[in-house]
Amino acid sequence: MARAPLSIIIPTLNAQSYLPACLEALTPGLSTGLIREVLVCDGGSQDHTLVCAGQAGCRIVSGSSGRGRQLRAGGHAAKGDWLLFIHADTRLETRWADAVQLHMSSAPAKAASFELAYDSDAQHARWLERRVALRTRWLALPYGDQGLLISRALYEEIGGFKDLPLMEDVDIVRRIGRERLSLLDCRSITSADKYERDGWRKRAWRNSWLVIRYFLGASPKDLAKLYD
Repeated sequence: MARAPLSIIIPTLNAQSYLPACLEALTPGLSTGLIREVLVCDGGSQDHTLVCAGQAGCRIVSGSSGRGRQLRAGGHAAKGDWLLFIHADTRLETRWADAVQLHMSSAPAKAASFELAYDSDAQHARWLERRVALRTRWLALPYGDQGLLISRALYEEIGGFKDLPLMEDVDIVRRIGRERLSLLDCRSITSADKYERDGWRKRAWRNSWLVIRYFLGASPKDLAKLYD
């Protein structure tokens, strides 16, 4: 009997308020035999993140904090032929497993990301979703909160995630390249907490400015100091 193909990798740091919903949304992939394992790659949580992960049957990969470092550790530890990297404050739409299986069978040489939605009823959320959709299609530049589905073969070919404190998502999709990147017909629904705290437009434009500075050569280490 063939083993399930998909390893799901979730970086965490004090994510107890988000992780249960993230894990619960993965159920369709378990019921269809798609998921081989779920790895929670923790960067030193001081809350009940690891308790949540353990109770859900996740494999725990512990290390120092840094999203790029944690994602890289998860990719190294994963056993599946396909890898799906998602954030802990994101939950996938119910039909995600069907979308992933379709991609794996029809476009195995390509990586893929989800369309993005925010868990907010604010009109600014719809404005930002439209901006994200345009950026993803025009620039082939999905961010980490849109997830990344990639075969192990392609992941290893491009060298995987780098140990970067910020922009690890931008870095890897640039190395994948437009021709090897698809968009799944399914959404990842991510937390709007930071936007509602800081202001939708203020946070969106600040994030865009950080990406521009990165493209102009700014250090991810320096940019990480400005992110939160």
